[in-house]
Amino acid sequence: MQNSIAKIASTTGPVLLPLVLAQFICSYAASNMNVAISSIAHDLGTTVHGVQISITLFTLTMAALMIPGSKLTDMWGRKFCFELGLIVYGLGALVGAFAPGLGILIFGYSLLEGIGSALLIPPVYILATVSFADLPSRAKAFGMISAAAGVGAAAGPLIGGLITSAISWRASFILQVLVVAVIIILGHRLSDPGIQGTRPRFDLTGAILSAAGLFFVVLGILQSGTYGWFRASQNFTIGNIVVIPQGGVSPVWLFVGIGVLILLWFFLHIRSREHAGKEPLLATRLFRNRTANLGLVTQNIQWLIMQGAFFVISVFFQTVRGYNAIQTGLILTPAIIGVLLTSMIAERFAKRRSQRALIRAGFIITIVGLVLILLLGGPTASVFNSIPGLLLMGAGIGVMLTSSVNVVQSSFPEKDQGEISGLSRSVSNLGSSLGTAIVGSVLVSSVVPENHTYGLALITVAVIACIGLVAALLLPAQQTHS
Repeated sequence: MQNSIAKIASTTGPVLLPLVLAQFICSYAASNMNVAISSIAHDLGTTVHGVQISITLFTLTMAALMIPGSKLTDMWGRKFCFELGLIVYGLGALVGAFAPGLGILIFGYSLLEGIGSALLIPPVYILATVSFADLPSRAKAFGMISAAAGVGAAAGPLIGGLITSAISWRASFILQVLVVAVIIILGHRLSDPGIQGTRPRFDLTGAILSAAGLFFVVLGILQSGTYGWFRASQNFTIGNIVVIPQGGVSPVWLFVGIGVLILLWFFLHIRSREHAGKEPLLATRLFRNRTANLGLVTQNIQWLIMQGAFFVISVFFQTVRGYNAIQTGLILTPAIIGVLLTSMIAERFAKRRSQRALIRAGFIITIVGLVLILLLGGPTASVFNSIPGLLLMGAGIGVMLTSSVNVVQSSFPEKDQGEISGLSRSVSNLGSSLGTAIVGSVLVSSVVPENHTYGLALITVAVIACIGLVAALLLPAQQTHS
């Protein structure tokens, strides 16, 4: 018995460890910056909003390029894209560590690390798919990778807070460089069966349209922090030309409208390529699966909740309460514990309950947690009052992490795993990007008094969680594909 266990560990360990670490470090990079916002803004001579933009652009870059990145794995090979992504990511972390200003930080962190993540994350899920042929072992592999994503995002504030307080926020980037170096060494053991059949041609037009559409949608939401949601609080200018005068329609809807039109153009483009018998960036059949579509909605919203809630809590305790990075990270510890506990026992839950039941339960627990934070942990309340709510919120998110991925991935056969992996990861990162963008705009809103923006931001997250619950309730009984 012991020999068989050792044999399984020896075969799965070399494959899973670099994949799990890669997913962990990318998720960590998206959340650890939250607790260092004040320190970074002070050191670089910028504002909290400026640092928020760099965080949002990082997740936005991943979301915009994840689909093209997944297609490149079918052209260049999974292992090659995995290693190339690690190199680009590591270079970006190195640039971020020595950034003298916000512009260089955005170049290294937001762009290079974002591009690197878009290259290396799709191969993580595809390599797990091809490395584990039977469904039980594959489900367990997805569970470990998804748990690493949740733990990385949840533990990011605590680890980042410890490093920022003990050394500097720059040391957190150095840590990422070191972890990437370890992953590159471990990744040499990965075996890639290679591309089977004809290599597809890259749909450059589709890649540009998908990335541009997503970019403009989130860019528009970001404008709400400066101009407001409905009426422009100041003149919106391009150069010296006033495009929208103060009091006019907020430029939020100008950018969102442009993004939606570009995404519609993208869909028409890939459909026309299919009709012409050409390889599209993304097959339209992926959007005709009701279970997967609802699963993608729940996946997007769960990441929006996690990043949005962590962001608003981190900003509030740093800018209003005056807490340092490590104190802010410790405040979020109950949520981290909640994610860890439920992620570790997610496999046991899955044996007793269906994936859709777990997603529904996760949203309900998360909503209860957010309500408790609002009721018990107000702006003037003791930080200890927030512990029950944070613990429940984290537990609810942890329940959903693996289940949402399994619902989406299991809705398609083997031949579609590459494309659905890219779409799934893009939707998740778009949720993270929207989370910081939406709650960030609420925090600087002038609609309510400044001392009420914290509560309004949390209410916004709770309302979005209710929308996720509705999507989860609409999930049909799932039919899996091998």
